[in-house]
Amino acid sequence: MDAHKAEVAKLAERVHAFQQASIPFRIYHGSTLSTRESARKRDEVIDTSRLNHVLQFNKQEKTVLVEPNVPMDALVDATLKEGLLPKVVMELPNITVGGGFAGTSGESSSFRYGLFDRGVRSIELVLGNGEVVWATNGRDDPHRELFFGCAGSCGTLGVVTLLEMELIVAKPFAELEYRAVASVKEAVDVLQEAERDPSVDYLDGILYSMNSGVIMVGRLQDEPIPGRIQSFDKPSDPWLYLHAEGILKRIKNNEKSYKESIPIKTYFFRYDRGVFWSGLRAFKYFCTPFNAVTRYLLDPYMYSRTMVHALHRSGLSSQTIIQDLAVPYESAEAFIQWTDERTGLWPLWLCPVKPAPANECSFSMANIDPGKTLLDIGIWGMGPKDSRKFIALNREFEAKVAELGGLKCLYAHAYYTEEEFWRIHDEKKYTGLRRKYHAGSLPSIYDKVKVDLQGVARGQAATKQETWGEWMSRSFWGTWPLGGLYGVASATKGLLIESDFLLKK
Repeated sequence: MDAHKAEVAKLAERVHAFQQASIPFRIYHGSTLSTRESARKRDEVIDTSRLNHVLQFNKQEKTVLVEPNVPMDALVDATLKEGLLPKVVMELPNITVGGGFAGTSGESSSFRYGLFDRGVRSIELVLGNGEVVWATNGRDDPHRELFFGCAGSCGTLGVVTLLEMELIVAKPFAELEYRAVASVKEAVDVLQEAERDPSVDYLDGILYSMNSGVIMVGRLQDEPIPGRIQSFDKPSDPWLYLHAEGILKRIKNNEKSYKESIPIKTYFFRYDRGVFWSGLRAFKYFCTPFNAVTRYLLDPYMYSRTMVHALHRSGLSSQTIIQDLAVPYESAEAFIQWTDERTGLWPLWLCPVKPAPANECSFSMANIDPGKTLLDIGIWGMGPKDSRKFIALNREFEAKVAELGGLKCLYAHAYYTEEEFWRIHDEKKYTGLRRKYHAGSLPSIYDKVKVDLQGVARGQAATKQETWGEWMSRSFWGTWPLGGLYGVASATKGLLIESDFLLKK
């Protein structure tokens, strides 16, 4: 803890200096799962990248003190050694504890526990004036509103430096039951039935089309099913979504469902190889055959840490739809039908999320009906190459989700106008917290997630005339396969030596 306190003191001193000099700053974590382009500059950042340690367990209370830049795989390794597990573990191993808290992160246990931030009991943070405070979810805590305000607000109310997390008892395996569904309605019915079963620990699903999908029901397990142990982390292993699709065909022909046992850490990161099914897009982009042999040969490039790096470097993130959009169960069928008509993108990921009580909502959940479970629908694929059409499509998604009383996760770009954004979120409460806790030197959440709407939204100024240099840059990144080749070359370098795509030179 002494080393932690010394590092926090240095950060607090730097934050105070920025405030005294009226210099706005951003937080540099050293990694990201956001699809947004970095706006950081090297001399205007608070560098928290060294806060990456699991510090202290309280086994009696089942809690742990964790620094914000601890990734999920390191957190799981540390907790398993103590016979414990986080309540919610995000599905990609490089998502960090701080990112999960400040973002809108959920996973297959969120039907029971809610978003990741619901498993955090308290946080240490450096305020915008350099003061270090603790904020908890306790009803008598004077900083309680700051605690819930920080959750989901993308690090715009202070610099989180330590989190106290709640844990559960671990078991070595997850028994995963695959249940075939033939419609969105049936998928929702199976999800709701499983939610009511107290023996279920994990729950998610994949839709391959409007009339074909699989719901995966997980239970923590001490002993595996004999002869049915499956892993997803070796180069020779199948990608989960392909494995589940193969089981789906078997279920339809022979039985109602199929069960197998998965080592618990492998279960948590079962989507890492191929990043769900996004890796398929890379094969299509380079016109490469997609089969077990090519997946084996290209396996080093097919993990989230490498693929996110390549996506940023290639420039293709500006053409990629990467959105998690959650709607109430009763709206799921209409939304998925609308999504199919507008994009034709399949598969879709399904993940139910338990709402928070009305007085314990994170920033992103503040206007969500606390009585309704949301169904997070992961939509990932290539969008229109024309930037204005791409923006228009994303704006349509946002408008549809708002119309249905749902939630958009803010790890990706937001295409709202400022008026639209604050129509959804509580601007008065948020700006009040920023004033009270001296957060004016940090970017506001809208400033952090917004994009240039290029005149697509009514009332927006037209984009400025393109310069010769901008035209050259756009021409390079838009010419197949130059952007992709650059991304692969950069990712290859990243496999060999540590490199940094977050900070602008």
